Amino acid sequence: MNDRTDELRSAVAAGVLAADEQFGRLLRSIFGARASSIMLLDPDTEELVFAAVSGEGERELVGRRMPASTGVAGWVLSSRTPLVLEDVQSDPRFARDVAEKTGYVPKGLMAAPLLDEELALGVLQVLDRPQRSRFTLQEMELLGLFAGQAAIALGLLRSAQRARAALDAKGDVAAVAGVASALDALEGSRRAAGVSLLRDLEQVLRQD
Repeated sequence: MNDRTDELRSAVAAGVLAADEQFGRLLRSIFGARASSIMLLDPDTEELVFAAVSGEGERELVGRRMPASTGVAGWVLSSRTPLVLEDVQSDPRFARDVAEKTGYVPKGLMAAPLLDEELALGVLQVLDRPQRSRFTLQEMELLGLFAGQAAIALGLLRSAQRARAALDAKGDVAAVAGVASALDALEGSRRAAGVSLLRDLEQVLRQD
């Protein structure tokens, strides 16, 4: 487990984002699961959107939407609480009809919210084991850690996208100053992630 844990931590350090296709495959590999999914909240429609899927349903699910209040994912999002279910069928939060529409009904799962401070961005899910072994507390803690780091990266990415949109719309130098001020207030891993994303944004702007 330690080697795979180090691999996951390295992915966080490298700035892997929650909507990245490789991220979904990495999650499934780390936890030995049948499938993994990353759902992001669309605040305009109050829906969760499958942004990345690996394993069962990966070809059909990306882009599919479901009400943000539905099922286990909806509960994790609204409660902002990680959850482990070894038998989803016996849990009242499980929406079997929604699962059937995805083409895969899990037996057990782990889920963690993507939280950027107080803002809920989405949900990570890891589904089933090939041999039905139980998810461990260490794995749950690891999933929560990665969800937190991925949410920070997503939040910073969205800030960079808003800054670029402001520049495109108004050419306002004040937008740049605002981003610089926000970055200056960050510390530790959030600051490092912000610097990395701004460098990526600079490269994109130079290409346009």
